[in-house]
This record gives sequence, structure tokens and C-alpha cells, in this order.
Amino acid sequence: MFLSRNMDASPLVIGLTVAMSPLMGTVGGFVGGHLSDRFGRKPIMLTSVFGLALVYYGFTIVNGQGWFILLNAFNGLCGSFFEPSSQAMMADFTDKDKRIIVYSLRYTAINIGASVGPLIGAYLANTSARMSFLLTGSTYLIYGLALLWFMKKLVISKVETDKKIVSFANAFHVVKTDKALRYLLLGIIVINIGYVQMDSNLPQFLAKHVENGIAIFSVLITLNAIMVVMLQVSISHLAEKFSLMQVMVVGAICISAGLIGFSFINGWMMGILSGVLFTLGEILIFPSNNMMMDHLAPEHLRGTYFGAGQFRKIGNFLGPIVGGFLMGHLSGQLMFWIIALIRKYDIFLGRE
Repeated sequence: MFLSRNMDASPLVIGLTVAMSPLMGTVGGFVGGHLSDRFGRKPIMLTSVFGLALVYYGFTIVNGQGWFILLNAFNGLCGSFFEPSSQAMMADFTDKDKRIIVYSLRYTAINIGASVGPLIGAYLANTSARMSFLLTGSTYLIYGLALLWFMKKLVISKVETDKKIVSFANAFHVVKTDKALRYLLLGIIVINIGYVQMDSNLPQFLAKHVENGIAIFSVLITLNAIMVVMLQVSISHLAEKFSLMQVMVVGAICISAGLIGFSFINGWMMGILSGVLFTLGEILIFPSNNMMMDHLAPEHLRGTYFGAGQFRKIGNFLGPIVGGFLMGHLSGQLMFWIIALIRKYDIFLGRE
């Protein structure tokens, strides 16, 4: 919105600018996670958070389109450094039997921010767009200072201080040869291809083929956020009674059922039912995926493994493209069916 309204940027430039963040996030996650294993979580997390503050302060003062592309690339890089490092630190300081709850709380917090943040940003975009950048940068700065203060009080365990120092090449070789990790990454990439359809191609489908489609989509987005915030922790408690693979399989089936349901939406009831199934799958899968990554990771390579998990963003990149291609060349209904069937194959692959 800012690039279009204030800088007269072309759709190509806007697309390139927006795409730089997830692209750099995919590349940078593995590097950032490995650096946190070698040099510790604290320096990587603090550097990345203060780097994010600088990025958004930069957005408030730069005017050239090239600067926005560069800054958003740095934005994705800093974010990709912070995420695996913070996930690994959560595991470092949490007993194994409590980690699934910690990951669930983390996912709940992410969804609270993802619900409130865009509303504030949209409001400020119509009043003072650069103020939204200033507010975001200041939020990161305050968060970074709070982290700095809290981290001084943390007692680092031997697990973190006595880690074996592994070179980048050796760490990459370990990850590359871990068959279970490869299947997990492939699975979460396919999951994300289906998951991003809700944000990318579902609103187009509803707008074209369903009466009150935009209103239904708005309700589905709100329903998704409310369910995740309200039910994430309680469902995670219930899921603890089952194996991680069972939880992920059920979650994948729910998302597949939700995608198939989207293809049959003709009114409010089918839309809400499909949205509920889809969101239940989301609640089950994403914290369980983090827990599965935690189980696979050697303690001295925990950050590296969580960094490798950032390759899941390949699915976020491919999803809108694959879905858009199928919807353009076949139909919206067939698009949802094909992606759901791909996910069914992914479920059986994961069980194997």
C-alpha cells in the first residue's frame, strides 16, 4: 500500500519488494540457526532484534524504491535469524515434557500479534504510513532492550555452554544426511502449500463464485484467529496423550478436509464448517512440527535444525503460484481438490 500510494511503484517492483523478505528468510534461517549453535542464542537474538528496529527506522527515512527492496531483504534475514534461535532457546530452558505447551503458547502469541498488527497498520496506512514504520521499529527496540535485561538474569545450562563446535560444512552435512528431517521438511513444505491457499487463492475463489464471498472470507479469517487464540493450549494438552505423528496426521487430514470443504462453499454454513476443520488442522500441526524438529535435533545442533525448518517457507512461496496456476487453467474447485489430494499423499509418506 505504501509503495503504491506514496512511491508510485509498479506492481513488479512491489512484488519484488514483498518477495525479498520470505526469500531471504528461507536462505537465512539455516545460517542463523547454525550461528546460534556456535556463538550462543543471546548474541544472535539481540543482533537480529536490534537489526529489525533499524530496518523499520530505515523505512521511515528512505525514499528510493531500491532502498525498500534492500531493507526488506534485511528484514527477512533478521527475522530468519531470530526465529530458529528463539525456538532453540525455548527448548534449552524447558523440560522435554513441557515443550509442546511452550511451542503452543508461542504459536498463540504469534496469532495474537498477527490479528492485531495488521489492523493497526491498516489504520495508520490511511493516516500516516511512515508512523506505522516508526511504531514498529520502536516496538522492536523496546523488545530488544527487554530481552537484554531478561537475558542477564538467565543461568545458561551446561548443555548450551559446553556444546561441540561444529563447522558450517559439517552441520550442513549432518542435516543433509538426516532422512527423517528431509521427510519432515518435505511434509511441512507441502502443508504450507495448502495452508497459504486460505490467504492467497481462497479470497479470489469466494469473490468470483460465491454470493457474499468477501463477507464470508472476512468471517473465516476472524474465526481462524479466535480459534487459534482460544483453543491452542487446551487442544495441545489433549494432544499430549497421543504420539506426535498421530497428532500431525490428524492435523493434516483436517486441513485436507477443510480445503475440500472450501471447494463446496455455497453459503455461510459450509464456509464456517470448512474453516473450523482447517483451523483445527493448523492448531494440531504447527506446534507438533516444532516438537518433532526438537526431537530430531542433537542438542549441540538444535539451532541448526530449527534453522533448517525455515525451508518450510518454500511452501509459502510455491503455494500461491501453484494454486493460482491450477485455478487459472482448471477451476477453483479442482484446485482445492488437487492440493488436498497432494496432502493426502504427504500423510501416507509421513506415516512411512
